[in-house]
Amino acid sequence: MPPESLQVLVSRVMPYGRYKGRLIADLPGHYLNWFAREGFPRGELGTLLALMHELDHNGLKSLLDPLRKRFLVYFSLISR
Repeated sequence: MPPESLQVLVSRVMPYGRYKGRLIADLPGHYLNWFAREGFPRGELGTLLALMHELDHNGLKSLLDPLRKRFLVYFSLISR
């Protein structure tokens, strides 16, 4: 898994479903667990959801905090 995938978790939104429009990094654990039980979608989205599930399941979501801050600073600079 390339390190850039972690940055994508804090910048990409869920494209469909109950949590459509929410950042993948902000998806609730029970939703990620459902995907883990029922099967992740194919492609990049499924890979990102599986990665987020691993981070959430192992209590490592806080690793995304510095990346989230960096993304927010970058986003605020380009939005001016």
